[in-house]
Amino acid sequence: MTDRRNVLTPEALVMMDTIARTGSFAAAARELGKVPSALTYSVRHLEEALDVLLFDRRSRQAQLTAAGAELLHEGRRLLQEIDAVANRVRRVASGWETQLAITYDDIVSQATMFELVEAFCALRPEAGASGPGTRLRLATEVLAGTWESLVSGRADLAIGVAGDFANPGGIELGPLGDLAFVFALAPHHALARHDGPIDDAELVRHRAVAVADTAQRLAPLSVNLLPGQDVLAVPTMRAKLEALLRGLGCGFIPEPLARPHLDAGRLVARATARGEHRVRLHYAWRAERGALGIGYALAWWLAQLESAKTRRALIERHAGPLP
Repeated sequence: MTDRRNVLTPEALVMMDTIARTGSFAAAARELGKVPSALTYSVRHLEEALDVLLFDRRSRQAQLTAAGAELLHEGRRLLQEIDAVANRVRRVASGWETQLAITYDDIVSQATMFELVEAFCALRPEAGASGPGTRLRLATEVLAGTWESLVSGRADLAIGVAGDFANPGGIELGPLGDLAFVFALAPHHALARHDGPIDDAELVRHRAVAVADTAQRLAPLSVNLLPGQDVLAVPTMRAKLEALLRGLGCGFIPEPLARPHLDAGRLVARATARGEHRVRLHYAWRAERGALGIGYALAWWLAQLESAKTRRALIERHAGPLP
């Protein structure tokens, strides 16, 4: 019996697609530039190799059997995959990565991130191309989880890295900027009536709201939490904001995120004995990209991050346009 893999060629799949699309062997033969008898022979050869009937011979039209319909469905999918592989190979040769994985910390402006994604998808590096063809894979992490995604190889670019981590090599960093935090709580929270800076002895008596570190292998970070303090752990900074608005606890939150709620009186800011809290953020990328070096997609993102306006927007633009 003829090897089934040898008969399931792209040409055979195209033939099946053409016959099904045109509705007859004669019409398909004209489109493919062959005589009908050649198509009939090719179909019979395919049926013998697969040991199935692909067309119902009782119908004057090219009526597919159930087996034929399945082959048509899977054949079209395989043809699309073949085209996709060819396109990806061509993009790699041209310098465009097939996929770029980007992790951004939860404190980064999501609106700005998606504006960058929108601009990237609108790139037309080749005439008639719809975007560069690089698949973007986005993920959000928190604290050490952002750095871990990069060193573990899950991400090619990490935006919003906070903290001083050991560099295993092959990773470069750029400055994103400093982010100011405010100690915030709801107006009906007990500490809202406190006069003067709040010391640790008073803070420990009240529940803190904290965003849980997403690191799985690195030691998770905890920031501004006191031993013995009750803690409500939430998954995102937006969830922390919601908990603070509801008076479920108190805690430090990025000032740009809290600003509209402070202005509207939905939150109040209080000083603590610990003083001002600021975090220095970076972006980092995997510099080891093989013989071809850094691909065009990563280079494009790094070029955007060189803009001071873009970096400021990523840190500060959580509500409305920047002034």
